[in-house]
Amino acid sequence: MPDRAPFKRVLLKLSGEAFSDPAVKGGIDPGIVLQVAREIVELKSSDGTEIGVVVGGGNIFRGTSPAAGGMDRSSADHMGMLATVINALALQDAIEKAGLETRVMTAIDMQAIAEPYIRRRAVRHLEKGRVVIFAAGLGVPYFTTDTTAAQRALEIDAEAILKGTGVDGVYDRDPRTHPDAERYEQIDFLAVLNQGLKVMDATAISLCMDNRLPIVVFELLQEGNIRRVVRGEAVGTLVRADSTIDPTV
Repeated sequence: MPDRAPFKRVLLKLSGEAFSDPAVKGGIDPGIVLQVAREIVELKSSDGTEIGVVVGGGNIFRGTSPAAGGMDRSSADHMGMLATVINALALQDAIEKAGLETRVMTAIDMQAIAEPYIRRRAVRHLEKGRVVIFAAGLGVPYFTTDTTAAQRALEIDAEAILKGTGVDGVYDRDPRTHPDAERYEQIDFLAVLNQGLKVMDATAISLCMDNRLPIVVFELLQEGNIRRVVRGEAVGTLVRADSTIDPTV
């Protein structure tokens, strides 16, 4: 993947599982949260990049997980939204202890602990140099935090979604179970949908494809990777619109 121009405003998408404590297969590992926070602070301090963050809640509760059992889907999804708020507050605390001002904005009103999400206010926070953490998904059931990330990225005019994962990019098969899996340096949105690749859910991919918003998939816990991606270095996999497609069509 050739180097490209650096991004000035990004939306960082983190899975809840990225924060989980491997010893208990869930919960929050403070060391991992602190590592991510330090990388965000370093990026902001050195490059001045404007950063929005969406964190999932899968390390605590996911509406579609087996733990939900026969629970009503709407109730289960609302529990998952609350789990994202817990993760957002943990990340906020770590970032602010590392010396950077943040705001948590939620799609569900809970003003005692976070601001309600208002697009113009979120953009203003970014312009003032604050990291904005978007929590509680879109505030409605049946939508994932992948879709939330795509929606918020478009609303704040982010130049890309950076998706931090446990592997170093997008593969044609799961590299953890197929040692011969091949990694893509670049791939277009239609190929992701047609091949059923697990980049983001189909709704999120369609939103990004329709609006030509690129996604960079990279290994989150490799030290310095967030900064390398933002600076335009050849890290991970770039998912982008097919350059042969006329964007005016």
